[in-house]
Amino acid sequence: MEEKNEIFTYTYSAKEQEEIKNIREKYAPPIKQETKMEQLRRLDQSSTKSATFVSLAVGIVSTLIMGVGMCCTMISGWEQYFILGIILGVIGIGGIIAAYPLYNYMVKQKRKKLAPDIMRLTDELMK
Repeated sequence: MEEKNEIFTYTYSAKEQEEIKNIREKYAPPIKQETKMEQLRRLDQSSTKSATFVSLAVGIVSTLIMGVGMCCTMISGWEQYFILGIILGVIGIGGIIAAYPLYNYMVKQKRKKLAPDIMRLTDELMK
């Protein structure tokens, strides 16, 4: 019998494997699991996001209403708009004043709602 010497050769390139891995990650479906710390940060930020949006909207709209009221009071020759301008100005000022307490109220309510989840996560992270 004839004996054949077959040789198996394998070359490993760490650079090449890393490049293959990077290319594969681009096309693979994203599998991102949120860590507990990331979840805690996300919950904490969510307590102020909607309140910030609503209070800014109320403040901006109220400022515009106050501006329209100011314009109405400054129109010369149109005295009937003066009273309307004062009323709009007072409504606008009231809205501006109410924006910050509205923000505080909304944050307090959201934090009360999120408190059990935040406490559970902080207990798990502190251990």
